[in-house]
Amino acid sequence: MRIAVAGATGVVGRYVVAAARERGHDVVELTRAAGVDLTTETAAGVLEERLAGVAAVVDTTNISTQRRGAAEAFFGNVTRHLLAAEQTAGVGHHVALSIVGIDHIGLGYYAGKKLQERLVALGPVPWSILRATQFHEFAEQVLGFARVGPVSLVPQMLSQPVAAREVGDALVDVVEAGPSGLAPDLAGPERLQMVDLARRVSEAHGLGRRVVGVPVPGASGRAMRGGALTPAAGGPRGSVTFEEWLAGA
Repeated sequence: MRIAVAGATGVVGRYVVAAARERGHDVVELTRAAGVDLTTETAAGVLEERLAGVAAVVDTTNISTQRRGAAEAFFGNVTRHLLAAEQTAGVGHHVALSIVGIDHIGLGYYAGKKLQERLVALGPVPWSILRATQFHEFAEQVLGFARVGPVSLVPQMLSQPVAAREVGDALVDVVEAGPSGLAPDLAGPERLQMVDLARRVSEAHGLGRRVVGVPVPGASGRAMRGGALTPAAGGPRGSVTFEEWLAGA
């Protein structure tokens, strides 16, 4: 099967590419480095060319922003451009990676992901959406969200982190299964506090950060602290623990 991967060099995208190739699939990488800027109108013509003969597109693109306008503009533009080109090229399956629990969080980035899901579900291409919890790598990323000298302010939240490699494998499973709508939530094996994970990353990597947990205000913050970003029902679970990932497993 020929599979196109948007965001093919990203945290999860590179694992989708590796897993797909290991299973014998032909992979088309959709990245800026490969000449495809999915955020611009000019992407349309290039995309239609690249999607010739493609059976499925996996969208793992991402943006680092907490602003609602920027998040909605990014995920909206990328999704609209992909779906339009897929329809023209005759692609039969669009697979999007999303986040467990976003229905309960009103913050800016999550608004962008919710828009992405709506566009996919209402779009012209048969679809699947896989929601996953935060990746193990997220604990390192949050150390840089808000920094004051040697102090990192980390949002208080209950998480069930999963290895990005396992998310990549799961996305290829979804591709191979065919269009299935909203797939069961994917999470890691342990429920853990993000502040603790950030501290462990700082210590393990010798970063010397002082990690201070900060409650996100309002209903979204309460939901995050209460575990809204962890699965509420059964579903697939990764096997790689945070400690194993941190040790390089």
